[in-house]
Amino acid sequence: MKKDYGTGFTTPTRREAVRRLTGIVCATALTAAVGLFAAPASAEGQLNIYNWGEYINPEVLKKFETETGIKVKLDTYSSNDEMLAKVRTGDTGYDLVFPSVYMQDIMANLDLLEKTDINQYEGFKNIDPQFLRAKTDPKGEYCLPYAWGTVGIGYNRKVLGKDITGWKDLIETVKAKNLKFALLDDMREVLGVGLILNGKSVNSTDPEDLKQAAQTIIDMKPYVAAFTYESRPMVWAGDIAAAHYFVGAMIDVFQDPKTLGYVIPEEGATMYQEDICVLKTAPNKENAKKFLEFYTRPEVAALNIAQQTNGTPNVPARALEPEKIKNSQEINPPQDVMKRLQIFVDLGADIRKYDRMWTTIKTAQ
Repeated sequence: MKKDYGTGFTTPTRREAVRRLTGIVCATALTAAVGLFAAPASAEGQLNIYNWGEYINPEVLKKFETETGIKVKLDTYSSNDEMLAKVRTGDTGYDLVFPSVYMQDIMANLDLLEKTDINQYEGFKNIDPQFLRAKTDPKGEYCLPYAWGTVGIGYNRKVLGKDITGWKDLIETVKAKNLKFALLDDMREVLGVGLILNGKSVNSTDPEDLKQAAQTIIDMKPYVAAFTYESRPMVWAGDIAAAHYFVGAMIDVFQDPKTLGYVIPEEGATMYQEDICVLKTAPNKENAKKFLEFYTRPEVAALNIAQQTNGTPNVPARALEPEKIKNSQEINPPQDVMKRLQIFVDLGADIRKYDRMWTTIKTAQ
């Protein structure tokens, strides 16, 4: 699985990292579920879903089938680019896709998405308006906000000897105690940290902003043990003090709260979000719209989130989540924290500027 930014630059996705390191999804259950939902085909009473791997609770699909009699077939992809390439071939047979917000905008500009008027459905009132983030769909006329999360710092309380508040606090503490931490092996996320620490947008394409951000990261390197997605066990074992990581690290915090913590840095952080969209070429448009309506129901969104540690844009669903998720300000941050979050947009050809700075960071001694 790969994480991408729409230009061919790819790294392992947050979903793969969280899945293989935290065991959120039971492998046998997933295998059984995928076996039930075979390759897509066009037929009456059918719905063909194309989603990120392990990004939907199989119980949600079973519930939809039971209630509607519509047979669901699931196929998976590992990056936005992979999904877009497949969809652009034309007659895929897929009805629903789950693009990241920036990819939804790309697909809209390519005229690949069906207008659903899901915002006119009664259940749409459950959706928090701040999650209508797609520039091409500010009213929610096309797609339904699905799930989101933050990228912050997972840390070992015992090693640090304290709870930390953000990047500056972490760096000062590791310097004072001669400790190490890890950064993600992810170009935009790492440069995003540098940009945020300098008060800049994570989508800046100003060469001076990027140079300054790169130098900020280079200055950290004496205390960086590795650029990796494999940091979770190192933090838990105390081999490193902390790690740049996704909110999926909360699964570990729930298991060992005396040792572990996760913080959304006070300086700000990045966030991710995916939406559910109906393809213009969908052979089962009415069934696809029924699924969007189904997913506006709080109990359905809560069933999905119960298997994960993502946030949900469905406000009443939050009250139905398991207590440890519902009461977690890391998963469901307050509004003042939400205001500090930034989301990536497609940079087009300007992504090459990031690529050059990433090489500079990686090769700096």
